[in-house]
Amino acid sequence: MLGDSPDEALAEALRSGPFHLALRTAVRRRGLALHRIRHHLAEQGLQVSVTSLSYWQRGERVPARTESVQVVRALEHILDVTPGALVRLLEPAHGGATAHTRAARRYQELFGQDSAVLQLLDQLDCPTEDRLHTVSQSEQVHIGPRRELRRREIQQLVRAHRGNVDRYVSLYEGDPGCDITRVRVDPLDNCRLGRVRTDRAAALLAVELVFDRPLALGETQPFRYRVTDGTGGESTEYTRGFRYPVSHYLLQVYFTPPTLPVRCYRFGRRAANAPCHGVTQLPLNGYHSAHLAEQNASPGIVGLAWEWD
Repeated sequence: MLGDSPDEALAEALRSGPFHLALRTAVRRRGLALHRIRHHLAEQGLQVSVTSLSYWQRGERVPARTESVQVVRALEHILDVTPGALVRLLEPAHGGATAHTRAARRYQELFGQDSAVLQLLDQLDCPTEDRLHTVSQSEQVHIGPRRELRRREIQQLVRAHRGNVDRYVSLYEGDPGCDITRVRVDPLDNCRLGRVRTDRAAALLAVELVFDRPLALGETQPFRYRVTDGTGGESTEYTRGFRYPVSHYLLQVYFTPPTLPVRCYRFGRRAANAPCHGVTQLPLNGYHSAHLAEQNASPGIVGLAWEWD
């Protein structure tokens, strides 16, 4: 785990990224306000707004244009960062951006401005900008003999965007017919249950998973939990939404013989109501499961769907 040293926090952020976290950590270590940074850039003939700098360090925009990368190189000097260390994090091999699709996505962009998800998050005083982002995640989903989603188990690794973060908010949406009040969440490792909020009409649940102590800026936290349902009707897909680029995501869906699907496929969406893209058929193996694995995935929604007939 990282200590309190600003140099250690910066070294870790520059090593593993993402870019916006490394930039924010470097700015904090240097102790310069954004308007002072803009002034130093202007002295070098580089024009960039305080708003753009703020977007970059929050992950809401990515400096992908040639002119913007030139600004990043100047920032390395101003912030006393090893030349090339920030620019390296913009390269695709390090989860960087080659297009706008790699920038962070707002909850409103993923789920819609009037989404019930936003109302549940508001009940938990959850900030609209994440204080954490997922570095890697692995999920196992079990489908029962009635074609119902019986349970899912999640292993997750997150990194803090800000200091003094002590919890993660997990969302679950049940299938049609789900009684969300009967869904159970069990912390399994490195977390405990906090506040729980439900929306019966939308079959939505939001739950706080609380860590044993607050995380420092840039610090990581692994944790594991299980969601048990079994109350819904026929399940035909499972999706996961990400607001930030994710290094690794693994989803495994297990089916209960003799009730097996006739085909399975992977798909992606830019938002909940957007059309599917990247549809690829997946095999059902001898253990009655199908899986998808994503590396350096862009923000958006990825899922695994199946057909019963």
